[in-house]
Amino acid sequence: MRTIFAEYNPKRNSIDVYTSVGYMLRIDCWEAEKDLKTTSGSDCALNALAIDDPLEYARLYLDGNLQMWVDAEDSLDIFLILNKYNSLNNY
Repeated sequence: MRTIFAEYNPKRNSIDVYTSVGYMLRIDCWEAEKDLKTTSGSDCALNALAIDDPLEYARLYLDGNLQMWVDAEDSLDIFLILNKYNSLNNY
């Protein structure tokens, strides 16, 4: 199955993946995200991923790695906050 492209469908809150052989796979974002443990920051990042890079969102979902991506996103947020805090305290 060779993928042609994927797009976010705002009317259905889904990722629609189209293949070169004429198949279309629809991933319901609400269903994909309902059991994820997110923060407000990672939730916003997940929404941005679905809209800006729907093929990556689909790949993460189909590989079962959405939670791992969310956890990494949250870790990055904490790192950036601590880094900013430390740089402010050095002055």
